[in-house]
Amino acid sequence: MCGICGFTGYRQDQKTVIERMMKAIEHRGPDSEGSFCREKITLGFRRLSIIDLEDGQQPMESADGNLHIVFNGEIYDYKELRAELEASGISFCTHSDTEVLVNTIQQYGEKALDKLRGMFGFAVWNEKEQTLMLARDFFGIKPVYYAEIDGHFVFASEIKSILAFPGYERKVNQKALEQYLSFQYAPLEETFFKGIYKLMPGHMLLYKNGNYEIKTYFKTKLTPDKWNRKTNMDQLRSQLAEILKDSVKHHMLSDVEVGAFLSGGVDSGYLASASGADQAFTVGFDEGDRYSEVNKAAKVAEKASLKHHVKIISKQEFWDALPDVMYHMDEPLGDASAVALYFLSKEAAGHVKVVLSGEGADELFGGYNIYREPEALKKVAWIPFVLRRAVRKLAAKLPDVKGRDFLIRAGMKVEERFIGNAYIYCEKEKEQILKNKVTGPSTQEYLSQFYEELESENRDSLQDMEKMQSVDLNYWLPGDILQKADKMSMAHSLEVRVPFLDKEIFNFAAKLPKEAKIAAGTTKYIFRKAVSEFLPQETNERKKLGFPIPIRVWLRQNDWYQMVTDLFTSKEAEEFFHTEKLLQLLNDHKDKKADNSRKIWTVLTFLIWYDRFFTTCSK
Repeated sequence: MCGICGFTGYRQDQKTVIERMMKAIEHRGPDSEGSFCREKITLGFRRLSIIDLEDGQQPMESADGNLHIVFNGEIYDYKELRAELEASGISFCTHSDTEVLVNTIQQYGEKALDKLRGMFGFAVWNEKEQTLMLARDFFGIKPVYYAEIDGHFVFASEIKSILAFPGYERKVNQKALEQYLSFQYAPLEETFFKGIYKLMPGHMLLYKNGNYEIKTYFKTKLTPDKWNRKTNMDQLRSQLAEILKDSVKHHMLSDVEVGAFLSGGVDSGYLASASGADQAFTVGFDEGDRYSEVNKAAKVAEKASLKHHVKIISKQEFWDALPDVMYHMDEPLGDASAVALYFLSKEAAGHVKVVLSGEGADELFGGYNIYREPEALKKVAWIPFVLRRAVRKLAAKLPDVKGRDFLIRAGMKVEERFIGNAYIYCEKEKEQILKNKVTGPSTQEYLSQFYEELESENRDSLQDMEKMQSVDLNYWLPGDILQKADKMSMAHSLEVRVPFLDKEIFNFAAKLPKEAKIAAGTTKYIFRKAVSEFLPQETNERKKLGFPIPIRVWLRQNDWYQMVTDLFTSKEAEEFFHTEKLLQLLNDHKDKKADNSRKIWTVLTFLIWYDRFFTTCSK
C-alpha cells in the first residue's frame, strides 16, 4: 500500500514540486520514497513496504525499459501472472507484484486490466508513445484523483497532493455540496474541490498530447439467475465456501504480519476466524451495550484463539479527532463511523502493517435490512399504484406516527425512494437550509440515468431489491464505505485488504437469485450458511446492526450542543446555510422533538472540513 502522484509537462522546479506532492501523502508510505523525472513526465511515490521488502522500490520500469509505473495497491494473482510472463520469456529482477504489474501491461496493454485480481490505483508512463495511463480497480477500493492545472495534467492518490501543485486555486464545488447533503458523501466525478476529479471504479484514463479520454473496462453489474425449486442451496453454499476460502488465502499473501478488524458481526468475524490471523482489533464506546460490540467481538476472538486488542473511544477524543479525520478524508463525509474507523486503524497500526476487513459483503450478498423493504411492500402491492400514490400524498401531511413512512414509501417506485443506504436531506429540506439556490439535479434526477440503464440492460430481470443492491455497489460502496476504509487506514500507514471485494467472489455473487440472499427471515442467507462453521451461532444469526455510534446521545448533551451551536452560527456556516434553520434542527433534536442527529452531523462535518481546508490553511 502506497501513495502515488505526478504530473505531465516540464517545469524548472519539477523536482521540488514532486517532493512537495509526495510530502503531502507521506502517511500513505512512510518507509521510503522515489521519483522519476523526464522532460514530459514526473512521477512520485511513497512506499509502505508489504511485499518484497528489500527490492520493491518504485517508480519501477518494465523489462524493456519503456514503461515506468507508480502503483498503489496489491495484485493478489501476481505469482500466477509472473509464471505466465516468465513462460513468454520475460525475466524479473525482484519478487514484487509491482514488477509483475508493469510487465503484464507491457505484454498485454489495456487488456492487462482483465487479468488482474486485486486492488489498485496506478499510473504508467509509456516513453515511446509519450502517453500516460491511469487505472482504478474494479470496485473503487483504491482512489485516484486528477486535475488540469496551467497546462499540466496532475494526478495523485489523495486530493491534498494535488493541492500541493503550484497554481491550483481552491474553490468549493457547490454542486458537490448539494448532492452531499442527501447522500452524506459526494457521488459526483468532480470532487468538493472545483476542477479536481476522481477516476471512477472500473475506469482507465489515457492521456496524450494534452488531451485525455476515459474508458470503462469493468462494470459492477448484477446478472441474477432465475430462481426455481431445483436450485440446490447446499451446492451454492459449498461453492461459495470454497470461493471465499480461496480469496482469503490470496489476500493473506504478505511479507509482514496480517491482522484483522473485528466487530460483533458475521463479515469481520468470518475473516478473523478463517484467515489464520493471530491478532484482531475492535473499538467501542462507554455508552452501554447498544453502542459497543466489544463483548460480541470478544466471543468470536475467543473461539478463534485470537489476541484481541480493544480501544474504547471517549466522547472528547471523538470530537477532538474530527479535524484530522476530515483532513485525511480529503472531502467531507457525513458517516460518523469514519471517526471510529480512524481510531480502529490507529490501534491496529500499533501492532501490524496489514489488516483484513469485511467491506463489500453486505452489498454483494444482500446484507442491509433495507433490502427487505420490497418484500414488506408486497403486502399492499394488490392495491392499484395510482391509489397508493394518492394515499402517499395524504400520509405525508400526517404527523410522524407509526406507519406513516410505510404508507409514503408504498406510494413510490424504487427509483423514487431509494438513493442508497443514506438519504439525509430531501430536496425541500436542502432548499430550506442552503443559502445559495440549488442549481444541480435532484438526487432522483442524478440517479435516473443509472436506473434507466439498469432497465435497458436487464429488461426487467432485476427485482427492486437487486436494483437497490446495484445502486449501493456503484455509489454507496465506493463513495462512502471504501472511501473511509482507505483514508482512515492510510492516515495511520495501515493497509486494509477487503477479501469479499474479489473478482472471483463478485462473479459468483452477481448470479445469485434474490431467494439466496433474503430468506428465512434474515439477510445474507447463503453467505451466513457458507461461513457458519467459523462463528459462534449467536454471531451468525445476529441481525445486521451497522457500526453503532452514540452521536444521537452526545448531540443532546450540553457540551456538544454548545460546540455545535458555535459552529452553526459561525461566519463559515453563514456563507453556505441559513443558520436559523440549522439551529432549529439542533434545538429540536436536543428537546427530543425529533432525531435530527444525522442531519446535524452531515452539516457539522462539512463545516469542519471547510475550516480545515479553506480557513485554517489560509491563516
